Amino acid sequence: MVEQSVVVIIPAYNEERTVAGVVQTAKSCSLVNRVVVVSDGSDDSTVTTAREAGADIVELPENKGKGAAMKAGILHTTEDIILFMDADLIGLREKHIRDMLLPVIEEGFDTTVGLFESGRISTDLAQAVAPELSGQRAIKRSVLKNLDDIEESRYGVEIDLMQFIKANHLSEKKVYLTEMTHIMKEEKYGFKRGTKERAKMYGDILKRIVKGKLV
Repeated sequence: MVEQSVVVIIPAYNEERTVAGVVQTAKSCSLVNRVVVVSDGSDDSTVTTAREAGADIVELPENKGKGAAMKAGILHTTEDIILFMDADLIGLREKHIRDMLLPVIEEGFDTTVGLFESGRISTDLAQAVAPELSGQRAIKRSVLKNLDDIEESRYGVEIDLMQFIKANHLSEKKVYLTEMTHIMKEEKYGFKRGTKERAKMYGDILKRIVKGKLV
């Protein structure tokens, strides 16, 4: 088997509370060659915290959205396999990283998608209803060459990826990430702003769904 290099790309916008833990766990996995945090215009200590945890840093000068951050990470790296991870994960373990990577490395899958399980009801249910919205995904770089304009998708980037995977008939495996969850927007920003951010996220998602149907 040809050895394949792996990079973990973590898009982050003001995630100083949790990004170090995600970076450190990713770096603890022997399958991972490099961890890159893409700061999407963060104005807190995300960059400093991630760098101190051992990540390479890509800084976007202003907030352009998750899709743009992921695209910047893709362009900045050359590894054979990319594992996208959210910066606000809680309960991430080295086993989760391995479970997402091994089907791509050893079983020939083009991609895996990680789904929360036994974390907490709110996030488990959300991913059970819409698994394509998971931000945890390993994918071969070789299959991404025809992926266009995700930099415009903002929060709708997972919809773009899902549509791309289906359109190109890529093989996908679902991986269940037990006892893992993430910080919800209402917890991160407070109820009022968090609700506004959630509405904005759903708006971005809806736009990409509509765009996909029109293409």
